Order: sequence, then C-alpha cells, then structure tokens
Amino acid sequence: MAQARLLLAPLEKLLAQQRNLLATLTGRFAGNGLPAAFELRSFGLPPRLPLSLPADLVRQRPDIRAAEANLHAVNAQVGVAIANRLPQITLTGNAGSSADAISRLFSPGTIFWTVAGNATQTVFDAGTRYYKQKAAEEATAQAAAQYRSVVLTAFQNVADVLRALQSDARALNAAVAAEESAQRSIDLVRRQVEQGQVSTPVLLIAQQAYLQTSLARVQAQAARLADTVALYQALGGGWWNRAPSSGTAIQ
Repeated sequence: MAQARLLLAPLEKLLAQQRNLLATLTGRFAGNGLPAAFELRSFGLPPRLPLSLPADLVRQRPDIRAAEANLHAVNAQVGVAIANRLPQITLTGNAGSSADAISRLFSPGTIFWTVAGNATQTVFDAGTRYYKQKAAEEATAQAAAQYRSVVLTAFQNVADVLRALQSDARALNAAVAAEESAQRSIDLVRRQVEQGQVSTPVLLIAQQAYLQTSLARVQAQAARLADTVALYQALGGGWWNRAPSSGTAIQ
C-alpha cells in the first residue's frame, strides 16, 4: 500500500499541470479550474481508424499548403525577371483630318490616324537583369526543394502515427489480457487463503501485480488516444475536412 501511494503524488502533480495547460489553451487563467472534469473513460476512439490513407489527404496540411503557395509565388518572380529583360514598347496614336477645303475638313474620308511606337531598353546594365533572372530561378529551385522536404516530412509523420496506432492496439490487447489474468490470480489466491492453503502475504503480492497491470492498461489506453490525436494533426485536422471524391476512399 505504501509503495502504491508513492505513485500518487507525481500523478496528482501531472494532473494539475495538464489542467492548467487546458485552461491556458482555452483562454482561461491557470488555477481557476475547468468548467468540466475529464476522465479517461469519457474519451472514445473513432468508430473506425484507417490503416492506410490516400496520399492526397496530406495535401490539406497547413505546412504543405504554405510551401506550395510559396513555390507558386517564387516561380512567378521568374516570369517577372524575364519580362524585365525584354524591350519595353509603348504605342501612341493620334487622330487628325486633312482636306483641301474647310467645309470638307471633317467629312468622311478625310480622317487619318498616326501610330508611333517607342521602345526603351537599357543599353548596358552589366548583366544585372540577367543575374536577377538567375537569382529568381535559383529561388524557385530552393522553394521546390523546401516543398519536397515538407511533403516528405508530412508523409513520415503519417507513416509513423499509423505504425504507432497498430502497435498501440497490440499493446492495449496485451495489457487488458494481463489485467484479466492478474484478476483471476487474485481470485484464486483469495480462495486459497480462505482454505488456509497459502498465507496472506501471497495475496498481497497478487494484488500488487494486479495494480501494476491496471496501470499498464491505463497507460496503453492513454497512448492510443494520444496517437489518435497525433493522426488528426498529421493529416492537418482529419480526413473529414476534405471534400469527398469518387476516386478517393479511405481503406
């Protein structure tokens, strides 16, 4: 019993810290408490967790969308740099009228148009515009590499979480089986104590083993819930945020 009580104080401290964190995240002052109490059994997993996900679901992640938008913006600068190297042409038009008599000055057939073009271009810029274009192209290559890195990291996150969920399921099943086995052991030892076959310390050892298996089961449940939340985060909020498509389905 004394050994079990040693575990209580650190857990109470961690619980208080997590409640303060929840209060802060919800815009409240830490220490004022929460409007509702949460217990582990009040949380539940989705009715169906996917074992595999379509690749295009990852595209809704904010970091991928930001990297993609940055790539488009930087790529547009290449077109601007190329356009700046071309001659800037300005066309102007003037209307007039010509006739041999004032009475026919604005009659049909006497109106004429003159169009003049003006092309301007820097004669010598020491390659400034050329190097600006090269700089824009290199910036585009850098943005493309960053985009690829973000995408690869996103796929790694999703793969890691899916693997963790599979491991969590096996760990939880093993923890539940161990707890049930420890409970059966307590029942068996209790009957033996009642019949005088074993002493009371043997029952205490069985109860201590049951306590350890119960803690392991609770930790396995919490780990599975945490990894489920991590899956939502890795997908940028969850697969339900994406518009349904006939060609894409969760398996």
